[in-house]
Amino acid sequence: MSDFEDRVVVITGAGGGLGKAHALEFASRGAKVVVNDLGGSGDGTGSGDMADLVVEEINAAGGTAIANKASVSTREGAQSIIDDAVAAFGTVDILVNNAGILRDKTFKKMPLDDWDIVMDVHLNGTAYVTHAAWPIMYEKSYGRIVFTSSSSGIFGNYGQANYGAAKMGMLGFMNVLALEGRSHNVRVNTLAPAAATRLINTIPGREEDLDSPDPDRHPKLVTPAVLLMCSEDAPTGKIIQAGNGRFSTCAIFNNEDIELGSDVTYEDLLARKEELLDMSNAEEGWSWMNKRLAERQSES
Repeated sequence: MSDFEDRVVVITGAGGGLGKAHALEFASRGAKVVVNDLGGSGDGTGSGDMADLVVEEINAAGGTAIANKASVSTREGAQSIIDDAVAAFGTVDILVNNAGILRDKTFKKMPLDDWDIVMDVHLNGTAYVTHAAWPIMYEKSYGRIVFTSSSSGIFGNYGQANYGAAKMGMLGFMNVLALEGRSHNVRVNTLAPAAATRLINTIPGREEDLDSPDPDRHPKLVTPAVLLMCSEDAPTGKIIQAGNGRFSTCAIFNNEDIELGSDVTYEDLLARKEELLDMSNAEEGWSWMNKRLAERQSES
């Protein structure tokens, strides 16, 4: 039996690209899929029937899926996605937050409207849909949630201040929900993908042939990481980078404290600057934080 047989899977932004690849794969493994997509352009304007086309493809292949065309960027739209899943299939087991748009400009030239809409779709949209699904998963002690981040958020990318900020926000959101969901078997992870999609073509100088994509950059090469993060034995609180058939785990690291006492001055810290910035013996953030918490408990 597949880990995903009869699981109810909600995927936002699943009308094309990565979301479509995820939807097709989950459906092929016996999942019941809610395909959400507004059907707009890469900058978030307009609407269309992209979700319907993916549903038709899934159903024609013998799978089970329904379409939802609401925007994740409104609370009502986000709630309707989960409501449709429950109405059609009775529950929600897996949520893949994938919907996204781009409004790329250097920060100096960026209208704040472009900042707001990117934050609304990526960060707020992820929060809204997750908030609608969370009580269902929490109460039945089962849930798998994926946030879709980006190397633009984790490492930065020129001309993507709005997108990068939203994508980095996913990591803080994940860290908290991984803690809050742990006792109720709700596992939350973050994907950082790389693939040939229509959003890539909105970036100046990038021209992907989406009709005949480079097989090494096909969105379906990212999907195995999503399935891993949604499996019965899924991790939680992890960032997995996936693309071009390559996979890795990304993590936040912290070096050892420099103890300078309660009378510390700027000059004291300046004298230890190199030591402060040296990451050669750093350890993963979870380990570092747990060590600090243990020390505080022993001191109290």
